[in-house]
Amino acid sequence: MAYKEMRMFLDKTAIRISIKEASLYQGTENACASLSTLRESESEFRKIVPSPTPTMPGQPPPTAIAGKPVSPIGYGMMNLTLYGTVSQDDAIKSLKAAIENGANFWNGGLFYGPPDSNSLTLLKDYFTKYPEDAPKVVLSVKGAYNRATLTPECSPEAIRASVDEALRLLDGTHPIDLFECARIDPTVPVEDMVRTLVELIKEGKIGSYGLSEVNAQTIRRAHAVHPPAGVEIELSLFSRHALEKGGIVDTCHELGIPIIGYSVLDRGWLTGQLKTLDDLPKDDVRHHFPRFRPGAFEQNVKLAELVEGVARKKGVTPAQVAIAWVKQQGVLPIPGAVKASRVEENSKEIELSDAELSELQQALDKYQVVGSRYPEAFVAGLDQ
Repeated sequence: MAYKEMRMFLDKTAIRISIKEASLYQGTENACASLSTLRESESEFRKIVPSPTPTMPGQPPPTAIAGKPVSPIGYGMMNLTLYGTVSQDDAIKSLKAAIENGANFWNGGLFYGPPDSNSLTLLKDYFTKYPEDAPKVVLSVKGAYNRATLTPECSPEAIRASVDEALRLLDGTHPIDLFECARIDPTVPVEDMVRTLVELIKEGKIGSYGLSEVNAQTIRRAHAVHPPAGVEIELSLFSRHALEKGGIVDTCHELGIPIIGYSVLDRGWLTGQLKTLDDLPKDDVRHHFPRFRPGAFEQNVKLAELVEGVARKKGVTPAQVAIAWVKQQGVLPIPGAVKASRVEENSKEIELSDAELSELQQALDKYQVVGSRYPEAFVAGLDQ
């Protein structure tokens, strides 16, 4: 969905969101909550933003996905095409920076931009220009998602159409190593979805399949039919729901399924660049996300500042600390960046000491993240 289209969709849902959350965001002329109001509503937020039990690093991140070796840090392609704000030349430079800095697991999507300018069209252009890089890249493609209605479509016909479209756009420049249905379709049993994907594997159209935004029970149901080659989740210092005991991460580790972490910088929160609401342009889509709303923003920036403190003492960037934390949970982080210099920065591996991990945990214990991961209109499709 292009930037303008996403703005329009979110604007249409904003009234419904604000009515339901009015008790959380009232108190000023701009319908912004005071911090005290947000604290009184903490129990409501906890329904969506749980406080998992503290975790320390366990397993290392996956070293192979779909039978191919992957680097400890990958690359998420969404921002290169979704909003229509990155030039083709800059997007190509960012992809080149990723592979040159060892980030060889790339995650794109059919719905990351319009049909004639999405991840797949960009990839075709990139591999046409740099065919020597194709064997180095492990490619994950998300699809089976209606970009106009923002709903998953996982019938056998829809999945096949999505895979065929991805192959058409790639035009032989690179195989689909991993195909993910972007969300679980509530009208299609997960077992049926997996059977369709297994047929596509046998037909040689995709190398393997993965799951995205699923819960532990769904992972087990899918695994019983055919083991997935990866599970993609949102994971960051701000979004730790997947780390709950017996939850998504534990289940994947138990079953030996590689985990891929997206939004590891929580949409910019963990870059060190956000201090006040004025740092967001007025038309920035993040204004619609609960964690960036007035009142919530001022509370959440406190946690971001504590992460910055850890980074300063270590002599690295806040983003590098945030990425390392995800990696040390046994997850392959796929940070997205639109500038080659940021891609290079994000791809540098650092290790957090036990003392640094403990300091971060103390920060997480001190400040509760306020606001859900997505606007209300999208919450129903998460962790299915």
